[in-house]
Amino acid sequence: MTNPAVRAPAVAGAFYPGDAITLAADVRSLLADAPRGTEQRPPKALIAPHAGYIYSGSTAADAYARLAPWRDAIRRVVLLGPTHRVPVRGLAASSAEFFATPLGQVRLDRAALEALADLPQVVVSDPVHAWEHSLEVHLPFLQTVLGDFSLLPLAVGHATPEEVAEVIDRLWGGPETLFVVSSDLSHYLAYASARQTDRATCERILQLDPAIDPHQACGAYPINGLLLAARRHGLQPEMIHLCNSGDTAGDKERVVGYAAFAFYGQEGKENV
Repeated sequence: MTNPAVRAPAVAGAFYPGDAITLAADVRSLLADAPRGTEQRPPKALIAPHAGYIYSGSTAADAYARLAPWRDAIRRVVLLGPTHRVPVRGLAASSAEFFATPLGQVRLDRAALEALADLPQVVVSDPVHAWEHSLEVHLPFLQTVLGDFSLLPLAVGHATPEEVAEVIDRLWGGPETLFVVSSDLSHYLAYASARQTDRATCERILQLDPAIDPHQACGAYPINGLLLAARRHGLQPEMIHLCNSGDTAGDKERVVGYAAFAFYGQEGKENV
């Protein structure tokens, strides 16, 4: 019997290990191999991929390793990712109280969702979340690198940069709040073409250009909203890693691109 208050894992055993012991060991190993970076301030936002861990787990770990020094400072994560199965106009929240993985349950921030209640682009739709992997695959990393934190997962369908940025602005908070955007890059190009396309996309992200196309990044809609908000708040992006499935566990005929970015506040104005 299912518990409607808990969104159960949908892709455990497929995108990542379904056994808690194996999953914990795999995530710790990926994080141990990731560079820590040199920034002396916490990132306000990350962009990280959402493919199976054998393909993109190392790239995601490169982003999440940046959170290690701030384990107890980050208390709320706003997680935005694209929809792959159920289309939606705007941003879909969940009515669940917890999101679960084999590592345990993460409490949802109901107060944060209530703060968005007057925004017409935000809806509540459990069917959108039920089988969506773009948010779920990030949770084991967050459960490993952070201490006690609450989660606001938002599945982003067709939405303008302004609509997404308005949500981000509303939830901005201080250094206790982290935004994570889930996105892969190009899909199913040949290796050389993907490298060229993905480098161009990454350059636009570094320029905070909120005009990324869904063919360039499957999470284009949440990325564009983040980039617009980053402009407003003076965030500075850093590209941490770029590769594709041909570099990890796939062939080079049809690859998927992956990148990791961190966004930092201005010196003296961290995350405000």
